Amino acid sequence: MDDKMNLVNAQLVRVFNDILTIEESELKKSSFSDLSIKEMHTIEAIGMGESKTTGEVAKELSVTVGTLTVAVNNLVKKGYVDRVRSDSDRRIVRLKLTNRGRLFYRSHQLFHKKMVEAALEDMAGEEKEALVRGLKSLHNFLKKYY
Repeated sequence: MDDKMNLVNAQLVRVFNDILTIEESELKKSSFSDLSIKEMHTIEAIGMGESKTTGEVAKELSVTVGTLTVAVNNLVKKGYVDRVRSDSDRRIVRLKLTNRGRLFYRSHQLFHKKMVEAALEDMAGEEKEALVRGLKSLHNFLKKYY
């Protein structure tokens, strides 16, 4: 790799690790300290909109339904998620956030909003557009090959 590629690689690794470390630290200090990072991402995937099936959430997280079931069981016990069976087809289970789950979701979204605002604060319009293009390109690569 040339110098630019090494620099970009190093920065991506640092940013990824920093975000995970900060998220873990903020979780431990918050009133949501009973959540793991995996559970946090599960809550994010369930989201605030319409309830989702376990299959939809599993697909979004790129995990099996069995793996998701373990996480959801814990989140139900902790009071963050409710399971709702379909009236028309009892085999279909939908997931929705409880009041506590929605409170966490909004709190975590605020964390992400502040992080993005801070990252973009000193950038000119062209720099922001270039960053968005680069991140989209990276995301497309990751989705295609991984």
